[in-house]
Amino acid sequence: MVLLTQLPPEIILNILGNLDPDDLGRVPRCCRLLRNFIKGNGLLYKSVYYHTLDAPPSDAALNWEQEIQDLVRLQRVCRSSTTDKHAELRFVHDTVTRILKNASTGASRAVRSETYPSSSRNVALLTGLFQDESNREAFLSRSFLFERARGIANRFGNRPREEHQLSARLHSLYGMPQLRRGMGRTRSTSMYPFACSKVYDLREYSRATRWGPFMNDGSERVDWEKVEAILLVLRANIKGKGLDSFPIFSNLWNTPFAGSWPGSYVAWPSTERSELERQDPYDVSGTWMRVVCFLADYNDFFSYNFPLGDELPNNVPRQALDVGEATRVIMMKIHVTEIEWPEGEEGKGHPTVHFRGFSRSLDGSWDENANSDLRGLVRMTPEGEVRWTTYSIFDGEEKWKSEGIQLGGIRSARGVVGNWFDRDYDPHGPCGPTAFWKASDRSPENDDAKVMVADFLPISESTVMAALHD
Repeated sequence: MVLLTQLPPEIILNILGNLDPDDLGRVPRCCRLLRNFIKGNGLLYKSVYYHTLDAPPSDAALNWEQEIQDLVRLQRVCRSSTTDKHAELRFVHDTVTRILKNASTGASRAVRSETYPSSSRNVALLTGLFQDESNREAFLSRSFLFERARGIANRFGNRPREEHQLSARLHSLYGMPQLRRGMGRTRSTSMYPFACSKVYDLREYSRATRWGPFMNDGSERVDWEKVEAILLVLRANIKGKGLDSFPIFSNLWNTPFAGSWPGSYVAWPSTERSELERQDPYDVSGTWMRVVCFLADYNDFFSYNFPLGDELPNNVPRQALDVGEATRVIMMKIHVTEIEWPEGEEGKGHPTVHFRGFSRSLDGSWDENANSDLRGLVRMTPEGEVRWTTYSIFDGEEKWKSEGIQLGGIRSARGVVGNWFDRDYDPHGPCGPTAFWKASDRSPENDDAKVMVADFLPISESTVMAALHD
């Protein structure tokens, strides 16, 4: 009988390449020959990777051995009942974000309301790991916002800590915000009022933060705790209005890691593109679904931000806020108008893309702010995030502006998350959270400004309006 170690190397490679990553890690313990065969064998680790995860983007330069070793460690950490999971936050953050970055971009839509690949093995693996509530507690609930809810936050305010940002970023990419804090006896406390206190605090809006979800230092680095708070507020309103009963909402807002990676938006094969659109790396042109929230009573907003005798330091959060919000569901149709490349670098790097279009509300058509023309631009931040700026135009004049980042990266199906505010940066507000995500590739360039049923996939104006007015 021929022993395994006596087989030709290519046959051994084929056999071991079909192993589960965790099983592969045990093989070197069998004998010295197998240990030497496996150690540093890039082709073997690459084979195991391709049998376990999605084929990565063609430009991904991966250390296959390290990728498999990190995957095994991630699974062991998440499945362990004895490991100090809190100490593993940095490792889990780095590994999860890398696995997401290399998720599938080549699949087709399963149903019309899904705008991202539904068969990604990377996402299925991560979803399975985070079904465990102890993992969500250890890795997704460690921001300052959750510390406030638990009553363990520093009474002197939010001092920047790396773990806050790491956890908030993981929670944001998870994409299905945890609306209640903690486990066991603490589950009855809602995160919504604490998130509102951050989203509607005017001190978060300044020149240094670009009036958006950025750090307060002018660097344009994403403040993931702001993104987390925005997502919590928006999801609470979407659920409260019953909008998550519609697939166009539930496929993103009720599904872990839905479209939270670069290139996850899947276009229909028959989509026609102009020459300008084919040069656009952000895939701007099309129909987008948008949600905007604001405090229903401006008096509540004003009294919250300008209380009598207010001497609260900027780094100390205001009290939790729960006074009632209004929600608008909006369709945006936009198309590329100009692509501006860095001087002397046409076709290299990432350009600034300008767009125009219009927005139409699916509810509250009586509202003077419901319908507007749009213009805006998309570009990359210095740290490599996709930044969107939009302007709402009424009678030829800019009135509202928004700043956001595309959650997951370039052409992610998860869309853009950020803040809206007065175009002239009125120090008295108002402001609020917003998000928009691409629903179809239908461009308005040759359409008149009509809301068409075909633009909304499985939903229509009447169904959304009914949900909002229930």
